[in-house]
Amino acid sequence: MQAGPRQPARTTVAIAVYWWHDGVTMDLAQFKQTLDNDAPPESLAPLAMALWLAAKCRDGVDDDWHKAHGIAQDTPGTDGSWVHAHLHRIEGDLGNAGYWYRQAGKPKCKAPLAEEWDEIAAALIG
Repeated sequence: MQAGPRQPARTTVAIAVYWWHDGVTMDLAQFKQTLDNDAPPESLAPLAMALWLAAKCRDGVDDDWHKAHGIAQDTPGTDGSWVHAHLHRIEGDLGNAGYWYRQAGKPKCKAPLAEEWDEIAAALIG
């Protein structure tokens, strides 16, 4: 009997939020404080940057959303898919979000966007 095609293993891409120039890891509270700034910290890991941008565009699609979407779309694995799903919720495209939740191995989120953002950020930051 011949086996079917191998499915690629699902991977989780861990992100650490680093302030690279001084080597200090940010916790969630410190990361959220950076949202008060007009620009993100210079050296965020890609998914941290996508989340930072997503927090700035919770009211709909704008340039920050498109930048965040590009990052999530280019990040393989379940973490990138989870952020991607969140972004499509922001956009209001719940069908597309559902696809990305399945790719992430997560149930569809029904919590408020801000609550889901906190959950994703806390999980990815560690």
